[in-house]
Amino acid sequence: MSKQKGSLSIHSENIFPIIKKWLYSDQDIFIRELVSNGCDAITKVKRLDTFGEADLSGETNFYVKVVLDKTARTLKFIDNGIGMTDDEVKKYINQIAFSGAEDFLNTYKDKGDKDQIIGHFGLGFYSAFMVADRVDIDTLSFKKEAEAVKWSCDGGTEFEMEKGDKLDRGTEITLHLGEEGEDFLNEYTVRSTIEKYCSFMPYPIFFDVADKEPEKDKEGNIVVEEPKPLNDIEPLYLKQPNSCKDEDYKEFYRSTFKDFKEPLFWIHLNMDYPFNLKGILYFPKLNTGFDTLEGQIKLYNNQVFIANNIKEVIPEFLLLLKGVIDCPDLPLNVSRSFLQNDGSVRKISDYITKKVADKLNQLFKSERQQYEKFWDDISPFVKFGSLKDEKFYKKVDSIILYKTINNKYTTVEEYLSGLEGKLENQVYYVTDKIQQSQYIKLIKENNLDAVILDHHIDSAFISYVEAQKDNLSFKRVDSDIAELIKDKEAIEGEEDKNQTEGLLSIFKKALNREDLKVKLESLKSDDVAGMIILSENSRRMQDMMKMYSMNGMDMGAIPSEETLVLNKKHPLISYLINNNEEGSDKANMIAQQVYDLAMISHRTLSPDDMSSFIKRSNEIMKHLIS
Repeated sequence: MSKQKGSLSIHSENIFPIIKKWLYSDQDIFIRELVSNGCDAITKVKRLDTFGEADLSGETNFYVKVVLDKTARTLKFIDNGIGMTDDEVKKYINQIAFSGAEDFLNTYKDKGDKDQIIGHFGLGFYSAFMVADRVDIDTLSFKKEAEAVKWSCDGGTEFEMEKGDKLDRGTEITLHLGEEGEDFLNEYTVRSTIEKYCSFMPYPIFFDVADKEPEKDKEGNIVVEEPKPLNDIEPLYLKQPNSCKDEDYKEFYRSTFKDFKEPLFWIHLNMDYPFNLKGILYFPKLNTGFDTLEGQIKLYNNQVFIANNIKEVIPEFLLLLKGVIDCPDLPLNVSRSFLQNDGSVRKISDYITKKVADKLNQLFKSERQQYEKFWDDISPFVKFGSLKDEKFYKKVDSIILYKTINNKYTTVEEYLSGLEGKLENQVYYVTDKIQQSQYIKLIKENNLDAVILDHHIDSAFISYVEAQKDNLSFKRVDSDIAELIKDKEAIEGEEDKNQTEGLLSIFKKALNREDLKVKLESLKSDDVAGMIILSENSRRMQDMMKMYSMNGMDMGAIPSEETLVLNKKHPLISYLINNNEEGSDKANMIAQQVYDLAMISHRTLSPDDMSSFIKRSNEIMKHLIS
C-alpha cells in the first residue's frame, strides 16, 4: 500500500473541539472508550471464529494491554482482536460517526448474540484527542493475506495512512500525550482510571509501565512477577444466584466498595425479559445521621462502567444502598454517559424498586427475628423510600416496624391491636427517652406502650403515614394526654375554677409570664407536681418553623402553646392552694421549681434558665439543713 494523505470525512465542522469540550463530560473517559474498543475487537473475532469466518485455531489468550511510557510521553492501547484492513480504516476511522460496531451488528444480527458488542456510536476512538497531540494506529486484520496498516493524525482534519509493519493480529493505538494529557503520565492515575471504568470488562486488561525501574529482592536480583489483570472478567453479578455463596457476596462487596464492614443483606437482580438487567444491591450498615448517608450504585452497560448513582435508573432513595447494576438495554446517548429519555428507563427503575420491596417482605415474613435485627439500620432507608415513592410505600406499609419503649418491635397494626380499646387509633411516641422519661413512666403506669421516633426523618414520615391512613394519628407523649392520666373519679366543681385562677396568678407572678397557661387536674399519680403538655399540631408547627429558621427563612416569633398541668394531689400544689402566699419568696421558689422540673421533662432549658434552676436547687437544699 502506498502512502496516502487525506482529509477526514466528517459531518460537522470542527469536530475535535466538539469532542473535547462537549461530547465527553470527563476527560478520563478516553481510557474507557479505547479499552472498550479493544474488547469489542476481541468479541468480533471470536464471533467470526464461531461462524467459521475466522480461524483462531483454538486460541484462548485474549487480552487488552495498556502501556505507559513516561519518557516517550505515550500511552498505548493494545488488543489481539479483529484488527482492520486499509479499507476498514478508511471506513471506520476516516469517516467519523460511521459506527463500526453498529455496522458489524447489522451484518451478524441474525447469527447469535451470546457476546454483546460494547460500542454503539463509532466516536469512542476520537476521545483520544482530548489528551493527545497525535494519535497513531498500527493494525493488522485477521483476514488472510491482509497487510498491516499505519494511520496517524495530529488532531486536525488531516491524516496520513501507509503500509505498517505490525506482524500479529490486532490493533495498537498510541497516544502522544500533550499538555492536556499531562495527568495521564502518572502511573497511579492511569491504573485507577482503568479500575474505575473497566473493572468488569469481559477480557483481561493488563497495565504496564515501559520505563519503570524493575523491582529487586534483597540480594539485588530482579523480581519477575506474573502479570495480573486489573479486572474481573466474570463478576459475581453475572452469575446465577443459586451458584453464589454468602461469602462470595461479601467478598464482592469488600473488593468493589472497599468497605470492610459486612453488609446486612443483599438482593441479586437477574432479569432477561422484558429487558436485560443484572446486578447486586447491598444494604450496608447505616446507623448514622440521615443527612450523612451516601451510598454508591455503580451503573454498567455491557460490563462497561457508565457512572455512579444515575437517578434516572436508580430511584433516589435506593442511592442510600451500595451495588452494581448492569443493563445493556439502557438507552444511552452518543457519549455513553447520559441517558436518553425513554419509557424503558422508568420500567427498569420500577423493577428495581419492586425487587427491593419484595426482598423486605420476604425477610419480614420468613425471617422476622433477623429482620428486626436489621431494622434500626434500614429504617431511615425504608422511610425515605416511602416518602419518595408511594408505590414503594404501599408495598412495604404493613412491614414497617417501630421500636417501642419496652425494646420490642411492632407494626402499627400490632400496636393498635394491643391497646384493647384503651385508645382509638392513636400511636404514642417519644423522641428522647431520657428527657421524656417522666411521660414514659406515666404511659407505662397506664399499661400502654409508645414507639421511639428519634430520627429526624420521622417527623415528615409520620405526617405522611397519617395522610395515607385517615383514621390514624401519632401523638408524642408530651401531647395533651391529661384525659389519659387524670383521676376520673375526682369531681370538678366551682372550687376547682377558683383554685386554678389562684394558682395561675401565683405562677404568672413567680415566673413573670403573663402568657402562661395553667390547668389544674387530679392525676392518678401523686409523684408528679406538674407537667408540660403541648398539642401535637402545635408541636409540629413549632418544629416546622424551627426547621425553616435553621434554613435561613424568617418565620417570625414562634408562639408558645405549652400548658402547665398542675397535679392537685401533689403536696406542693396542695400547699400553694391552701396557703395564700402569693408573691412570697417561698411561693415563688416552689412555683419556679415546679415549672422548671416540668419543663426539663419537656425540652432543654435555656442556659440562663438552667443556671437559675441549679442555683435555686442549691438554695432549697440549704433550707433542708437549716
